[in-house]
Amino acid sequence: MSPERSDATDDEHRVVPFRRRSAPADWRPWHWSPRTSHPASPPVGGLEKYEGGAEEDNYRHRMLVNLAAFLVTVALAVAGAWLVMQLAEMRKNQDCVLSGRRNCAPIDVKTMER
Repeated sequence: MSPERSDATDDEHRVVPFRRRSAPADWRPWHWSPRTSHPASPPVGGLEKYEGGAEEDNYRHRMLVNLAAFLVTVALAVAGAWLVMQLAEMRKNQDCVLSGRRNCAPIDVKTMER
């Protein structure tokens, strides 16, 4: 300890007791209260309006929508892979040209036969 801290008074080492605040009269706990025989009501209404249990579930339509979403995801993944491959090929050709080489572009033999 440093010398200035060694001569500390009792006021610096006093423990301050904290008391619990009393709850307001209109406060209702959201959890199970031991004072009541039933849980208190939550501050928001029930989630029944979001469940959609009253209307009939159309399983076939839901599966078709899921299939369409899956196909769109696969199409996006394939398009992304194709784009990456095209960019890599373009970069390779550009590097070839910028390094001073000739005949960097591939020659398609089938078009020359026509």
